[in-house]
Amino acid sequence: MQTILSIEGGMTTTFDKREEGFEKKFAHDEELRFKAMARRNKLLGLWAAGILGKSGADAEAYAKEVVLADFEEAGDNDVVRKVLKDLEPKGISEQQVRAQMTELLAAAIEQIKKSG
Repeated sequence: MQTILSIEGGMTTTFDKREEGFEKKFAHDEELRFKAMARRNKLLGLWAAGILGKSGADAEAYAKEVVLADFEEAGDNDVVRKVLKDLEPKGISEQQVRAQMTELLAAAIEQIKKSG
């Protein structure tokens, strides 16, 4: 029994190294996903701010509100609700908001890849 404990505690196997590598990759991928979603939400906020006639600091503040809205619940519905509530009076539909989110996610991923 003592030998098993010392082997488990002291030796790193190829499997352990692979498992550690997968864990690091998963953590890295999750961090990139979080950054991409936050960037997408900021870009969505800036897009919506333009439709609402906001610019400069007002547009940045609105974009920050959109980013913060994503922390209300899991998924995109909280962001869609926030933006749609503000844009529906301007004739923007949920389908348009979701299409814009898809386009902006691709743009956000590219921006993150370029920035490293």
